[in-house]
Amino acid sequence: MEAIRLEFKSEIKEKILELLSSFSSDQLKIVEEYSDFEENKKKLEERALKITNGTAQYSTFEELDILLEDTISKYED
Repeated sequence: MEAIRLEFKSEIKEKILELLSSFSSDQLKIVEEYSDFEENKKKLEERALKITNGTAQYSTFEELDILLEDTISKYED
């Protein structure tokens, strides 16, 4: 199957869904996007750019373990 993303004014949503409902479920599947899709997309693009241009900051496993232990200890009490 292929996927496309549609953007439309809210007042035509009912008409679009009515048209799409004429197809069988093996021909068409409607997949709702998360409301924060664009925000997440932007964040991921920014992070990918940092990795590509060499400005990304990395942590060792040990540094992450210390951070995790500190975070857990804050909320244990």
